[in-house]
Amino acid sequence: MTDGWYYMASGWIRKGRRVGPISDADLLVHIEHGKISPETLLQSGKTKGKWVPMNTIGPAMQRWKELNPDDA
Repeated sequence: MTDGWYYMASGWIRKGRRVGPISDADLLVHIEHGKISPETLLQSGKTKGKWVPMNTIGPAMQRWKELNPDDA
């Protein structure tokens, strides 16, 4: 597993698909564009290879809260 991030995106016929690897900066851009929300599952070497919801990743959640102050 690299230090890149993977995220679970909706695929055809409700099947999730793994997308990545993307960098830390790209992860924040995906959050800004609404491709990744607090419920989205993320995985990287930083999560020890386990899938975790984005809302458990401090910097990612901080960016999301900055962009969505009414929803925070």
